Amino acid sequence: MADGVDEASPLELLRSSLPGLTGAKLRVAQVILRDPAVVGRSSITWLAGEARTSAATITRLSTALGFDGFPELRAALAREHGRGVQAGWEKDIGSAITPDDPADKVLSTLAANQFSAARNAMASVDLDAMARVADRIVSAQRVQLFGEWGDAPPAYELYLRLFRIGIPVWYDEGAYFAQVGASLLAPGDVALVISRSGDSPIAMKFAEVAREHGAMTALITGNPQSPLAAEVDEALHTGTGVGGSWTDYFAGRSSDALVGALLWALVAQRVPDRIYDRMNQGDTPAPRKRSQGIFDNPMH
Repeated sequence: MADGVDEASPLELLRSSLPGLTGAKLRVAQVILRDPAVVGRSSITWLAGEARTSAATITRLSTALGFDGFPELRAALAREHGRGVQAGWEKDIGSAITPDDPADKVLSTLAANQFSAARNAMASVDLDAMARVADRIVSAQRVQLFGEWGDAPPAYELYLRLFRIGIPVWYDEGAYFAQVGASLLAPGDVALVISRSGDSPIAMKFAEVAREHGAMTALITGNPQSPLAAEVDEALHTGTGVGGSWTDYFAGRSSDALVGALLWALVAQRVPDRIYDRMNQGDTPAPRKRSQGIFDNPMH
């Protein structure tokens, strides 16, 4: 192989050579560029059939590109595809888990990340601030929650738990509904945002409108230095930031859920009479409905 070719991308070599290729060689190049991963694991006979040409033509194209022959070109294509897969995996999933890890290692890695996130939350959360937010939620006539995309699951879970114990709570997603919801708040009410990054223009507008209407603004976030954290009345730090991969997101999801569960538990402590008897008031219980089962099950 010619010096320096092993550092070059075989696909870039092919693309740059396209203007000078014609006939069978051009067809071979087009097949390779169309699906380099398949060519990287296929035989010269297969490629010749796809390009409607001979093995000799493929060999001549390979040498013209600087390779010793098709086997070396195929190996270069396979290496490049492998590097691309690895880079894509690490960008999305992260480097803590690899495509070849066995299930037990994946499980232990995820569990360790969750444990670390929980410890970070325990070390970071401001319990006095949590108590202040819980007090205001209990006394509020309206509590408005906002979270979107990756922040939606913990926001919606907190909404369901607060609703179950009789808190007048609403949950919003999207710019329009968030702004309308915030505009319905009044002095004494609470606007609570869940935003790991603390850098959402929609959440910022939600908090701004809520504050204009006299409501208390609070934020559950992994970034206490964010622009949104500086604008709200109470910023509740989860201890885990955004990160750059799904593994990081998963770890932070654990701390989001823990802080949300803590806030709910503090609210529940302040209204213990609402936990089990809310749906059974009066001397004669009303006929039960299927939907009432959720209020009798403390697991919800």
